[in-house]
Amino acid sequence: MNVLPSATELQALVDKTFALYHALPGGENASYIPYLDSVPSRLAALVIVTADGDIYKAGDSDYGFAIESISKVATLSLLMEDVGPETVREKIGAEPTGLPFNSVLALCEHQDKPLSPLVNAGAMASVSLLNATSGEERWSRILDIQRRMTAGNVVLSDAINESEQTTNFHNRGIAWLLYAAGNCFCDPMEACEVYTRQCSTLVTCKDLAAMSATLANHGKNPLSGEQVLTPENIPHILAEMTMEGLYDYSGDWAFEVGLPGKSGVGGGLLAVCPGKLGIAAFSPPLDESGNSVRAQRMIAEVAKALDLNIYAA
Repeated sequence: MNVLPSATELQALVDKTFALYHALPGGENASYIPYLDSVPSRLAALVIVTADGDIYKAGDSDYGFAIESISKVATLSLLMEDVGPETVREKIGAEPTGLPFNSVLALCEHQDKPLSPLVNAGAMASVSLLNATSGEERWSRILDIQRRMTAGNVVLSDAINESEQTTNFHNRGIAWLLYAAGNCFCDPMEACEVYTRQCSTLVTCKDLAAMSATLANHGKNPLSGEQVLTPENIPHILAEMTMEGLYDYSGDWAFEVGLPGKSGVGGGLLAVCPGKLGIAAFSPPLDESGNSVRAQRMIAEVAKALDLNIYAA
């Protein structure tokens, strides 16, 4: 991999990429969650945070939006700290499902085992497996890890949470299936409720870039200086992201961009270049797989310009 350009050159790249793709047409807001459908589609942002803590940003980088499925990365990271990667692989899995992120069929075809902590079933199983004795303790620990992996200002949005909790019937069904098969390790409705809350926090594009940079920096948050995660767990987290991070498009993303990533239906997307930097982008309109159209294009452009593809190293 090439050495990173100067600060001036990196900011120029961010500005140029944002100018090219922040208004790219195509995609639609997630309409099945009322709150997400109401977010202005014109919003967009692009942020790089390096392993040294330098920040390069453009657009609506301080706008707070729903973290959604990107929260699964933080919860998976916490679970790795609690039980270790081998227990995560044994009890939840380390395989792509080959089906949509909320698929019931994926469970039925694999004896109700979720296969991946980055699909809804696996994320609820992850919540249930955390070291906690109550729903509030699970929630408190998840919010704490989200804050420690980001820029530190993550808060729960009551509006998003209410919108999600009143429309999460499908996930409730998945939770009961997990429980019936012995793959949910606390009360299933507790796991579903806390999982829904973890998806309902507000983050900025800067927050997501900091989370990505924490993973790039061997688990040490380059903004706070805190060693948040055990370095030995990072490769396992990045492997899970490679397999399921962008839903049905994960394989194509690895093929085209070559960086572990994670998207959320709130319009956020992050990518990790180990040892170097984290990139995050945000814009609400999504493609058919649930990934932000503009965020994908912006991150792919930055990765290409900086020669970050880890498979070309």
